Formats: sequence, C-alpha cells, structure tokens
Amino acid sequence: MNSEHRTPQPVSRLPEVGTTIFTVMSALAQQHGAVNLGQGFPDFTGDPALLDLVSEAMHAGHNQYPPMTGVPALREAVSRKIERQHGRHYDPDTEITITAGATQALLTAVLALVHPGDEVIVLDPCYDSYVPAITLAGARAVRVPLRSDDFGPDIDAIGAALGPRTRAIIINTPHNPSGRIWREDEREALTRLLAPTEVLVISDEVYEHMVFDGRMHASASANAELAARTVVVSSFGKTFHVTGWKVGYVAAPAALMAEFRKVHQFNVFTVNTPMQHALARYLAEPAHYEGLPDFYQRKRDLFRAGLAGSRLALLPCEGSYFQCVDYSAVSTLDDEDFCRWLTTEIGVAAIPLSPFCAAPPQRRIARFCFAKQDATLERALQRLAAL
Repeated sequence: MNSEHRTPQPVSRLPEVGTTIFTVMSALAQQHGAVNLGQGFPDFTGDPALLDLVSEAMHAGHNQYPPMTGVPALREAVSRKIERQHGRHYDPDTEITITAGATQALLTAVLALVHPGDEVIVLDPCYDSYVPAITLAGARAVRVPLRSDDFGPDIDAIGAALGPRTRAIIINTPHNPSGRIWREDEREALTRLLAPTEVLVISDEVYEHMVFDGRMHASASANAELAARTVVVSSFGKTFHVTGWKVGYVAAPAALMAEFRKVHQFNVFTVNTPMQHALARYLAEPAHYEGLPDFYQRKRDLFRAGLAGSRLALLPCEGSYFQCVDYSAVSTLDDEDFCRWLTTEIGVAAIPLSPFCAAPPQRRIARFCFAKQDATLERALQRLAAL
C-alpha cells in the first residue's frame, strides 16, 4: 500500500465487538479436522421436495424482485400456520413480513422501535446479536439474569428492571443456548407484568418447532394481550434445515409492522424470490413442520444416551437443537479455553456459554449442537468418550 495514501481512522459503532464465537469455533474446527458441534446449523440437507420446488419456481420465472413485504402466497401461508398452531390470526397484508433470516428481523425490529436513550431488557445468557442491535439503535441493554438453576425467566427481576426508559424486552423460547422453554404460566406472568406499561416485546421463536417430551411452545402469539405488544420472529432456515437460505418472517400488530417495514425496505428491501415461492407451496402441508419435534427429539436422545456414561453432566434440554453440559468433572479451564482445547485435542467443537453473558458464568458449561447426521453424532460421541 502506498504510504502517501492515508485511510481515515474509522470510529467504531461497536468497539467491543469482534468476530463472533460461532465463526471462530467453526474455523478452528475446520483447521483441526474436528467434528463441528459448535455453530448451530445442520450437516444434512433440506427435504428434496422443497429443493425441487425452488428449482420449479426459478424455471417458472420467479427470479425478479418480489414485493418488499414478501410474496403474498408466503405471507398467507404463514398467517394460516400461526392460526393453526396458536389460534391467532395475523393479517397477511399488514401484519406479516418476510425477512432475510431471523437476525435481520431482530435487528430491524430494534432499529424500528427503539430510540437513542431507551433501555431494552435482555435475559442473560442471550443470543449474541441482541446487544449489538440495541447498541446500534443508540439504546442501552439492561441485562437481567435468567434463573441460575434452570435458565427460567425471573419475573420479579424483570419487574425490578423496568423503568421510565424501558422501551422493550427481548425474550427467546426455546432458548439458545440452554434449550429451556417458557411455560405458559411464565408467559402469562410476563403479560400481567407488562399490562400497565408501554413496553414492547420482541419474541425470538426461531426454534418453535423443536419442543420435546410432549411439551407445548408458549408462543407470544397464543396470548392476545401479549401479542398486541409483540413482534414475533421465526426462521424458515432453522425450521426446514436450510440455514444458508436466510429466510425468516415477522408477525406483529399492524401499527408495529408499519414501523418495521419502514426500516426493512432500506436495509434489505426484499428477500430471495424463488425460495419464497417454494416455501409458500411447502407450507401447504402442515406435516412438514408438525413432525419436527419427534425428528429432533430422536437426535437429542441419541446424543444424550451417548454422553450418559461420560464425565460431562447433562443439563435438561426441553427444546431447540442444543445440548448444554457441565464439564466441571473434566476440566478447571474457563469455558472458552475448554472449548478450544476440546476442539484441538479431542476433535469435537463446542460453544462456550460466556459469549452469551455479560459476566462470567457461575458454572462451567459448554453447548453442543445435535442437528447433525447420526453418523456425525456417533463420531463425536466416540471422541468424547475419551474424556
């Protein structure tokens, strides 16, 4: 580079943010030939029938910009799906928008509804995109710890964190990283707590179809009073094993959605057209998502059974496709160092809990992703047996 040409020094909007732990651990896994149970993506493909529908859509000429809000047929299919599952009708024209994945949806919701000087409550540990989104909006994240014994929401602590600047709270069920799901009584308690306030809710429900042992997903959509103040976010990529497609959706009351769309149109404008047409046709068969709890529960059970005799203590996994373990009997390393050691020396990549938290976790916990082929899980289990 010519030393005479000076690049002005940027002033970072996110000075404390580096490369995400998910990218770091995936790169480390590739470098060392480790089985990657770190980053949350399947190593198997989506349904061939869905892939064929994408091809058909492309050959049918669906290759130009779709409407900014999403292909009408897909918005209608999402509306029917939510009504079928949770008994709430969202108007597909004014209350549903198709997004470029859930992360874009979450950022857009925050930028649209949160203002400089506002406060947004997040429940620690939380997914690592929440706090940077709040920072970019010029607001302040107020971290409220989940209960240390079971990662459930502490409603009293949330109530104590509410203040005159509180604009929103971000909730997540099934929870990443713990796999905990909200109970209906916890959802109702939050509803009662927020009833006298103007606080909005952003509900991250991307693992909505991965709830196990006969439990029910306590969607914010299923409570009319809570739904009236909530932006619900979900992900087709997570649901249908096609995370690289980056297609998700948002459902919200029309007044909130109008603001969401103002930002959406300027940060992505619109979303991949043939994928939208394919998903609209695929959603016509509810069996494509109603069978997912059993599909992932079998993988969870296979993985848990393989670890049952190890020195890794299994934490409960009620939903999502993540299994957390307490590794205290194996190592005294902090969680980031342990996960690096596990990747480089044992050959299995995991994700530490600390990047999800403001303060160092009280327990030594690592997170594995079991959304993998059985052969992948078996190979990882063979290596973990050496611990």
